[in-house]
Amino acid sequence: MNVLDPWIPRPMRVTSVIAETPGVFTLELDPGGDFAFAPGQFNMLYQHGVGEVPISISGDPAVASRLVHTIRAVGRVTQPMATLAAGDIVGVRGPYGTPWPLDAVRGRDLLFIAGGLGLAPLRPAIVRALAQRGDYGRVTVLYGARTPAEMLYRGELERWRGRFDCRVEVTVDRAGRDWYGPVGVVTRLLDDVRIDADDAVFVCGPEVMMRFVARELAHRGLGDQALWVSLERSMKCGVGLCGHCQLGGTFVCKDGPVYRYDRAAPLLATREL
Repeated sequence: MNVLDPWIPRPMRVTSVIAETPGVFTLELDPGGDFAFAPGQFNMLYQHGVGEVPISISGDPAVASRLVHTIRAVGRVTQPMATLAAGDIVGVRGPYGTPWPLDAVRGRDLLFIAGGLGLAPLRPAIVRALAQRGDYGRVTVLYGARTPAEMLYRGELERWRGRFDCRVEVTVDRAGRDWYGPVGVVTRLLDDVRIDADDAVFVCGPEVMMRFVARELAHRGLGDQALWVSLERSMKCGVGLCGHCQLGGTFVCKDGPVYRYDRAAPLLATREL
């Protein structure tokens, strides 16, 4: 990050554009040197003549020479970004934001719960936890997608599932006859998961999904202080100056996007906040 002027993007070359699912692609960038970030942080990506957008970093934090972002092409900035190709230049500001508290929960069981594109912000945390496997107890990943065709990182999910030291469960909202896994919302997967009061749970997905997950975990005896969520709503400048992402008395880009749920719950429960 440019410490002297956080508004100046750093130019980076696109090395590849990977189609993940319909309307979702992964942009891999060459930072031109080491680019350190913590799992859960985000960058501001700038395309010349188009604009700028906040995107979570979704790559391996141990690989500082490659910067990865998974993006849904839905807006006036992200749709043109889907047309980028290897060799094109993208401006990058960051990294910004608070990370998943992996260091603070060493020794505890980890439960990752993702819905849809929410797997992308969680991916660096999962990768780091598996790389430092001896620092944690049980590691469980629960993932829900709308359909099998909309599942992110299918190959990586299979690799994680193939490990003897990680449990991965996947469900979809609806599927055809070629799907042999569970069908239903991601909270249904909690019925078959052991949950203890001292577990650490990281959740990312649509806000309604995160609220339902928190409610189900509370019914199983897990307090809000054991749960962290990533909010990532309405961020625009990345440094807390424009006020676009203000949520009550907090700025998501500066104080988040990762919040412990006992702090986030009152904000999410307030209508039109």
